[in-house]
Amino acid sequence: MSLTTLERANSKAETSVVSLEVKQVRGSDKVLLPRVFTRTQLPINIEHMATPTDIRQWSHLKDLQIPPVDVKDVTMLIGQDNPTVLLPHEVRHGCLNEPYAVKTILGWAISGPMPMDNCQARTKEPKVTSNFLTLEDQVAKFWKIEDIDDLTDEKAMSYNDKKTLSMWEETLQQNEDRHYEVSIPFRKRPPTLSNNLQIAQQRLGNLQKKLTKDPVLKQNYCCYMKDLLECGYAEKTPFSTEQNDMPTWYLPHHSVINPRKPEKTRVVFDCSAKYKGTSLNEQVYQGPDLTNSLLGVLLRFREEPVAIMADIQSMFHQVKVPPSERSVLSFLWWPNGDLSQPAVDHRMTVHLFGGTWCPSICSFVLRHTAEVNQTGCDESVVETVKKNFYVDDCLKTLPDVETAVKFIPQLCELLESGGFKLTKWMSNKHEVLESIPVQERAKGVEVNLSQQALPTERALGVYWNVEEDVFCYKIALEEKPLTRRGILSMVSSIFDPLGFASPCILQAKKILQELTRQKLQWDEPIPDQEREKWLEWHSNLKKLEEMKINRCVKFSVDTDIVDHSLHFFSDASETAYGTVAYLRTVCKDRVHCCLLMAKSRLAPIKKVTIPRLELMAATLSVKLNHVILKHIDFRVSESVFWTDSATVLRYITNEGNRYKTFVANRVAVIREGSQPNQWHYVDSKSNPADDVSRGQTADQLLHNKRWKEGPSFLRKNEEQWPSLPGDTLHADNDMALEVKVTSHVTQAQRSEDTAVDKIFHRQSSWYRLKRDVAWWLRFKNWLKAKVQVNASCDSGSLTVDELQRASIEIIKYVQRQAFSEEIAALKKSDPTNAKLRHKNLHRLDPQLSEDGVLVVGGRLNQAPIPHDARHQMILPRHHIADLLIRQFHIDSGHSGREYVLSMTREQFWILGARTAIRRVINDCFTCRKRQSPCSTQKMADLPASRVTPGNPPFTYTGVDYFGPFHVKQGRKLMKRYGCIFTCLTIRAIHIEIAHSLDTSSFINALQRFISRRGMPKEISSDNGTNFTGADRELKEAVQGWNQTKLGEFFRQREIKWNFNPPAASHMGGSWERQIRTIRKVLSGVMREQTLDDEGLSTLMCTVESIVNSRPLTYVSDDPRDPEPLSPNHLLLLRSGPTLPPGRFQKEDMYSRKRWRHIQYLADLFWKRWVREYLPLLQSRQKWMTVRRDIQIGDVVLIADNNTPRNMWQIATVIKTFPGRDGHVRSAEVQTVNTTLIRPITKLCLLEEVTECRTV
Repeated sequence: MSLTTLERANSKAETSVVSLEVKQVRGSDKVLLPRVFTRTQLPINIEHMATPTDIRQWSHLKDLQIPPVDVKDVTMLIGQDNPTVLLPHEVRHGCLNEPYAVKTILGWAISGPMPMDNCQARTKEPKVTSNFLTLEDQVAKFWKIEDIDDLTDEKAMSYNDKKTLSMWEETLQQNEDRHYEVSIPFRKRPPTLSNNLQIAQQRLGNLQKKLTKDPVLKQNYCCYMKDLLECGYAEKTPFSTEQNDMPTWYLPHHSVINPRKPEKTRVVFDCSAKYKGTSLNEQVYQGPDLTNSLLGVLLRFREEPVAIMADIQSMFHQVKVPPSERSVLSFLWWPNGDLSQPAVDHRMTVHLFGGTWCPSICSFVLRHTAEVNQTGCDESVVETVKKNFYVDDCLKTLPDVETAVKFIPQLCELLESGGFKLTKWMSNKHEVLESIPVQERAKGVEVNLSQQALPTERALGVYWNVEEDVFCYKIALEEKPLTRRGILSMVSSIFDPLGFASPCILQAKKILQELTRQKLQWDEPIPDQEREKWLEWHSNLKKLEEMKINRCVKFSVDTDIVDHSLHFFSDASETAYGTVAYLRTVCKDRVHCCLLMAKSRLAPIKKVTIPRLELMAATLSVKLNHVILKHIDFRVSESVFWTDSATVLRYITNEGNRYKTFVANRVAVIREGSQPNQWHYVDSKSNPADDVSRGQTADQLLHNKRWKEGPSFLRKNEEQWPSLPGDTLHADNDMALEVKVTSHVTQAQRSEDTAVDKIFHRQSSWYRLKRDVAWWLRFKNWLKAKVQVNASCDSGSLTVDELQRASIEIIKYVQRQAFSEEIAALKKSDPTNAKLRHKNLHRLDPQLSEDGVLVVGGRLNQAPIPHDARHQMILPRHHIADLLIRQFHIDSGHSGREYVLSMTREQFWILGARTAIRRVINDCFTCRKRQSPCSTQKMADLPASRVTPGNPPFTYTGVDYFGPFHVKQGRKLMKRYGCIFTCLTIRAIHIEIAHSLDTSSFINALQRFISRRGMPKEISSDNGTNFTGADRELKEAVQGWNQTKLGEFFRQREIKWNFNPPAASHMGGSWERQIRTIRKVLSGVMREQTLDDEGLSTLMCTVESIVNSRPLTYVSDDPRDPEPLSPNHLLLLRSGPTLPPGRFQKEDMYSRKRWRHIQYLADLFWKRWVREYLPLLQSRQKWMTVRRDIQIGDVVLIADNNTPRNMWQIATVIKTFPGRDGHVRSAEVQTVNTTLIRPITKLCLLEEVTECRTV
């Protein structure tokens, strides 16, 4: 059974299914429950059950007969799938928010809130804190947890912060015991708080049950409360008759146990507990954030060789609360921890852990103590209180042991003047620890310092191996379900504020981002591919415990140090970007370099170009420099920035270009925080930021000396540092893309066109042209009316008559231009005697209408059709005719030529109409989108790799993947994939089995292929995104191959790798045909049965042998002809392995002429290959006609077989790739969102570039 609750989704539980018959406690009604699931117990609290005493309080319920039932547990839960049981027969209800009763077949059921009787709660209120974060908020906080400051100044205090400080300064006073007393910063006095005793009693009752069940917890809890009372941090509430306007507010309390310290119990008072819509935390100001930066404290902790660490004992309890305000800090507790006695009112006398104002008020008092008592103290001691404390933890470094021994008593004395006591002292020097009293030392270093190694301590969450004085890691990830929620929990538990392990943690962040990109639900199991990556990363993570980073960044005494400089390296990849900082220390006799800190960021899910990511990494370097310089105390002579991106250097050094907003904003940040002369070029191989942008495993990081100490050239003189080649700073394409440009368009018109012609040709709609002309005619009439007496003119919207008149005037204008002589002849003489220059007009018997329009006379005067259809207006071949045809074409729903012709001839007779209609329909953009075929071009000549004899097999190879196939491995089913290598010359194949789809697996398969078949010169493949017959999983995996890693592998072996354009599977036809056949056969066989790895390998070898035995040439029926040529003739020097074995003598193995025989067989193969097989490739099977080449500027439609045609994208050709014969067979196109490379067989031509320019 699968259970889903508020806490867990799809929880599996074993259960039995039974049927039960239930009846009333009083009565005879029975109900059959046919399907009931059994559990060992039901986690339902019987305290929620109403008693007869509770019911009698309500007038509408008091007469109900509820039988008293003595039960200890609820044993049956009836759900909504049993409507017979839950069907209400009667309902009783009272006023709003009062309980109600429902009568069912089994009796009465009481629902609703019940009041407390005798201070005992019958209902429980869920505990909801005001700082609750949704999962999305937690993820956002996780990504931003390592954010660093901007270059702007510190954020100013708010008005409320200043008001709070002023309040504290006014109420601050020191008691006789040296402790300070400060008021609670209420938003208003007195606060709006009601007496919440009932809530406190309810929570105390729950606590009582919990402590009763757990004696160990009870003992620890009671001891903690006893200490509070004995130390004076709390007291019994005294009886007082004095009038006090401060309300009484009770704080519920509960235990908190640190998993790392299970023996220690801390009691936390819930200041966020609400009653009547408010809580104590909501009634007070939080106060200003006076806590030092965690990053700054850790950076200063690395400065000097002698390190000391201490903790303020119970820091929050050292600041007192005025007696008049202590009533709001009341709580209930049993006398002497005896749970059998009634609880007694107590109250806190100090500010407590859990109050939102407490961290700020304690930091305020701590700083005030240092400022007031600084007389007689060293300045360094006062600065330590201000800069080296993080809440109650002190981390300080000093130059030598003698200074440290003198420093510690001064610091203790300064803090004791404010009531603060430093304890749990730890140092990396035994001499320093020996100067501290034993009882004040940290746990584990009380005695025998000379006989034991110093332990590993947590310095603000970072593990510090005190004995070796190094930072290290302790990995103890709690096992979580492999879901987005579980992985987020495990990754966020690794605390790495200085980024020493950022290359390793980056790998896990990439997995999280990929799961987010796939839009997986929080509790949905992750896919197998990400699961394998996670398990591999998780298993390797334990090695991170062996990594050690020196705490101290100085390697010599100050007298030997000549100079300090900071060096920042930045880099970016497609998936991440980051920066790493090193401190370079120049001494008198040597140069030291050490890792200071690093930061990594994932690239945005939305695709960003590499130059932009490199620029973001450079910006991160500048911000990191700002943070480090702000926090460290020693002097740094200079900050040097390194990048391997020449484009970034051009951005930074440029003075004239105006960049797009994205680049301009980041260049402004860089120029604000650095100078161009601080930026230098470093080659990629020497750039340590490459590790933080691409990621490394824990094992790789452990042995990466460059990561810990920086590149080797930093330990050399500046003259030996890398420099940028001189011609690299000139503008390149990447930089040009970011520069704002202004376009100018010039249009030329024919000089012989009149102004009206120009206006007509600018219109693309017949209706808009009619409307414009109608307005002109109205304006003409208005001008005439101005000079005539008592003349009127139309006003308002255009009428139908005006549009018809405009249509006639347009036709007359066109006819006057084309048929001026014919119209003049018709006006002078009878139409039958007029001399017509256009011969096509003779057939129409033209005549002039009453409006002076040239119309068809024809022979249909007696036909029962409308007048306009008998005497159509005649039009020549003109732009107006095209507008009319286009209008009728649209009105007919983009119909065909004949239907458009029939509609046109209802009013107009266009000369050469069919030709004009065909041209307009062919030019119709909408019709082209629906009907335009994909482009083709004459089939190109075969490449040399297909027709060159004499090379060893697989010199020119095509590669493709197929699968997956499932194999048995124990009780599991594992995925395997086939990798097919095809010899492009002899059509032989070689099959390798890949265990996964990552880059390393493919390289291993390629290495096995090379070891068995020899080194190829060229390898061709699809582009990785268009395996036409492959499964979705295969497409996505191959698309994600590490192209850089593959390219490096090929370059080392001098192998050229050719990619076909995306979606151009026909360009790999030499191997696609074989792959499709093999894939279908194997898929059919493998789906019928599941093999193991050995069986799959055997099957692949058998298939390889069968395919390599297929004939390449014609199979003759004549027994005298030689057997047909096959790839095995060259691979095995025979037709195949199925031939019967011959008879050989042992001496044949040692024949000195055997190599001649083998060479003869190979030569024979190539002679037959040239004579018999090569001529078969001569003829073209399709695409035999030369067509117009796709040109830059053409508007095309990108074909996509996976989407409907009306959803295909429109694009513009921006680049073409002509072949050796000069014809274009692939092109680069620009859509609205991206740039793609596609073969012309996937491009439908919509508008040619010449047409676009004409329009």
